[in-house]
Amino acid sequence: MPVHVRRLWLAVSLAVAAAGAAQPASAQSWPNRTVRIVVPYAPGGGVSLLAQTLGTKMQELMKQPVIVDNRPGAGGTLGAEIVAKSSADGYAFLLHTSAMSSLSSLYSKLPFDPVSDFIPVSMVVSTQFVIAGSLKTPATDLRELVAVAKEKPGALNYGSSGPGSTLHLFAELFDSIAGVNLVHIPYRSDAAMVTSLITGDTQLAFLPQANGIANVQANLIRGLGVTGTARMEALPNVPTASEQGFKGLEIGSWVGLFAPRGTPYDIVQAVQRHLAAALADPKVHDWLSSTGQLAVGNTPGEFAEQFRADVARFAKVIERSHIPKLD
Repeated sequence: MPVHVRRLWLAVSLAVAAAGAAQPASAQSWPNRTVRIVVPYAPGGGVSLLAQTLGTKMQELMKQPVIVDNRPGAGGTLGAEIVAKSSADGYAFLLHTSAMSSLSSLYSKLPFDPVSDFIPVSMVVSTQFVIAGSLKTPATDLRELVAVAKEKPGALNYGSSGPGSTLHLFAELFDSIAGVNLVHIPYRSDAAMVTSLITGDTQLAFLPQANGIANVQANLIRGLGVTGTARMEALPNVPTASEQGFKGLEIGSWVGLFAPRGTPYDIVQAVQRHLAAALADPKVHDWLSSTGQLAVGNTPGEFAEQFRADVARFAKVIERSHIPKLD
């Protein structure tokens, strides 16, 4: 294991241990004022809608106002910085995607430490990716695509939503697992990436569920595989990557809740319980299902373990792929 990965692993472990240390019984009087959930993305997006939905239900459960504070900018780091520097009193939380796991390895300089400055509270939801191909490529599944890639090294391209994006990292992870070397072509948006598949400029892309499912069902692109441990209900004929012999893509993307370092652990546990109760609400559950999101709501310890694994996983991918660090 590379030295910098061991350091990240150790930092997460220390942060979790510190969070679990003896804390005053502060949850007895918490909350007694407004709780803020910072979303490092613009209003109207998927993460923001998730925060609004959960915030409304948690407000009912906690008997205190819960507001969503959208702070987009700097690739999601602006909102994270705000929470990292907030008072650790249980009134500020960060709702971020699994992109949080790669920040330490992607950025050369950050105004906060994504690992040691936060306490993982709970994984809120998880989603999987559609691994899509172009209809102009004869490959009908991942095995056939890999066979072509090995026969003609450097001849196939894959698209992403930008260097260092989650979609880029998962495609590089697939490269490593499959033992191929596809050429990366970055785009400015998911829409542009899909267009490149339709025109045949790229032959592979990892797509978010909603985008991928809709375009496969419209027969604009081909579903070569899906991540996760089970096939998607919306694409029952598209096998998982694991079914096709490509192990290591069982975990897709997630959205998780984080607290500033030093937040009393009894408050962290209380927030997780309220979050889990909100996720179990039938209306919330039905809405999540309709959008292809799987409710999780696991414990701080369970989420910390997954976060630690993802930090190490993405660090290896970034190092192997020689992805340059961002300023």
